[in-house]
Amino acid sequence: MTKPGILLVGTMGAQLKTDLDAHFEVHMLEQQPDPQAFLANAANNIRAIATGGADKLPNQVMDALPHLGIISCYGVGYDGIDAKRAASRGVLVSHTPDVLNDEVANTTIALLLATTRRVVAFDRYVREGRWKSEGPAPLTHGIAGRKVGIVGMGRIGQAIAEKLGVFRCEIAYHTRNPRPELAMRHFPVLLSLAEWADVMIVITPGGAATHHLVDRPVLDALGSQGTLINVARGTVIDEEALVSALREGRLGAAGLDVFENEPEVPQALFAMDNVVLLPHVGSATVETRAAMRKLVADNLVNWYASGKALTPVPECRHLQED
Repeated sequence: MTKPGILLVGTMGAQLKTDLDAHFEVHMLEQQPDPQAFLANAANNIRAIATGGADKLPNQVMDALPHLGIISCYGVGYDGIDAKRAASRGVLVSHTPDVLNDEVANTTIALLLATTRRVVAFDRYVREGRWKSEGPAPLTHGIAGRKVGIVGMGRIGQAIAEKLGVFRCEIAYHTRNPRPELAMRHFPVLLSLAEWADVMIVITPGGAATHHLVDRPVLDALGSQGTLINVARGTVIDEEALVSALREGRLGAAGLDVFENEPEVPQALFAMDNVVLLPHVGSATVETRAAMRKLVADNLVNWYASGKALTPVPECRHLQED
């Protein structure tokens, strides 16, 4: 029997294609000599797309596939997909929540410890022989008892809050609407959270609604002793304002896993000892990536079998309500 055809769009690694090959005839858009001609010729045979959460899925690709029924996103964030547009066409969008909560939360804690205790800078201090030539390293601050403000309180935000409990941090959060079931202080105004917090952790979805949510006034409110951790999307922070605040000493430190124009990183950050930089690896473990690939495939297989995805995004849940 002929396998159903699906289209891979973006960079998700060869292993995902291998996993999907067991169930589908997989076409990789980026490998086509003439993508537009390919879409025109293969349009009637493709009913599904798999794409990365940070990849931009062009609307013209979606529009070129008249029989498209599902877009399976390899990631919990899906701001590169116009989910509302897909839903208006009756196209389901699924993502991979929960399976990466722990590792993103772990990376967040690692960045927090690395920035506040200057782990990376002190590693260089030893390697460069400065411990011997200059003596003991300067003192840093601990994180026990610090006020930590979390921007976004979804699954990952809650996992971060749980792990911070071990350090006896005082935790508050900012979202548009409070979560009454959470025993944490809610700040409806982000600026107020920044004024209160010693540390601000950003884990809110990307997209137009949160573009440059963390701007100069917010950074100034966090202040010269404040620490900013971003494990969300680079676009949530005004990167130019961030560099300026760090350079001028208006912000104390930053731990960044994401950037506004990845893989481009502002050159000015490279020379700053109070900044820790990671190459968007928040969930990048062998175990987590395997679980994400499985959920991408399971969403597709389940949709072909029943017309329903296992983990649809909120904008599309109404499409499979009985």
